[in-house]
Amino acid sequence: MYNITVIPGDGIGPEVTEAALKVLEATGVGFSWQRAEMGHEAWERCGNPVPPETVAAIRKSDAALKGPCTSAPGAPYRSPNVAIRLELDLFAGVRPCKAYPGIRTPFAGTNLVLIRGLTEDKAGAGQFPAGGHQARAIIEAVRATAGKAIPADAALSLAICTENGTARLARFAFDYARRHSRHKVTVGVKASSANHMEALFWQVCHQVSKEYPDIECELEAIDVLFLQLVRRPQQFDVLLVPGNNGGLLSGLCAGLVGGLGMAGGGNYGDGLAVFEAAHGSAPKYAGQNKANPMALILSGAYMLRYLGEERAAERVETAVAAQVAEGRCLTYDVAQTPEAIHGTREVADKLARRVRKIQP
Repeated sequence: MYNITVIPGDGIGPEVTEAALKVLEATGVGFSWQRAEMGHEAWERCGNPVPPETVAAIRKSDAALKGPCTSAPGAPYRSPNVAIRLELDLFAGVRPCKAYPGIRTPFAGTNLVLIRGLTEDKAGAGQFPAGGHQARAIIEAVRATAGKAIPADAALSLAICTENGTARLARFAFDYARRHSRHKVTVGVKASSANHMEALFWQVCHQVSKEYPDIECELEAIDVLFLQLVRRPQQFDVLLVPGNNGGLLSGLCAGLVGGLGMAGGGNYGDGLAVFEAAHGSAPKYAGQNKANPMALILSGAYMLRYLGEERAAERVETAVAAQVAEGRCLTYDVAQTPEAIHGTREVADKLARRVRKIQP
């Protein structure tokens, strides 16, 4: 019996979360679901988008499954997604991107994994509003050091990269590649002489790669990497990038394989993991039974693997692949004919039945 913290989140979050739980329960694996709050609705109710009791629940759990959470523009709090990663030191974000037969895409055969840093880069350094005392103090320090004219009303965004943090992330990526029989790690950075942070990221990754002689390590300039991904993504295996670059690449890679509705993922720390879809809370679709639950269902499969339930994970992924290939019961974003369009609940119900029919 696994103790799992379930965070429904905001917008379409509760709907896709219930769909994912239904499919996970169909595996026959024993779960004890512990519900917790997080997101904009939590902030409206208790004044904190990431309540301390939610953090405590995750620390006690075997893993957490999280629906999407809203970060309202201009809200007086840090993104709850960023906050939970920093609070729990979930330093590695993993986003598998696989083109399933039956999904309309010009990039058939794509099967890569994006691994991005989550606790350094801009997320780890902080951002400060224009005119804030922290921003003013840093601007004065920069002006004194560089002698540059920086307006006093400037907003400021900082980034950080440490050797230890990068080495930890790089070892995670190479270990992941080895465990999953992947043979190449591509490090994507703008490692020019003008970008000391990303140059350090590459240098540390390259040094760590020497510990893994069975895995190829290559450097790709981040702008060239974007270019190559929209030309021939099939050439890539594992992508390893700093946080900000990874945030941009995440959406692009999802687009290569059918959209955010097919993009699951997980955030990993030392002994802790939170699994979530790559998409947002899409509040305008909330309560309409339209959202694609497959991204969070695939995230649930990754959670099963994390728990050591390999066969159960395979059954979920096999069911998703079969349903997509059949093309008769899918949500509007991936269905190829009007007759194939079904709701969130109907897609999950059929997936759950498929999972039960697959030999445990």
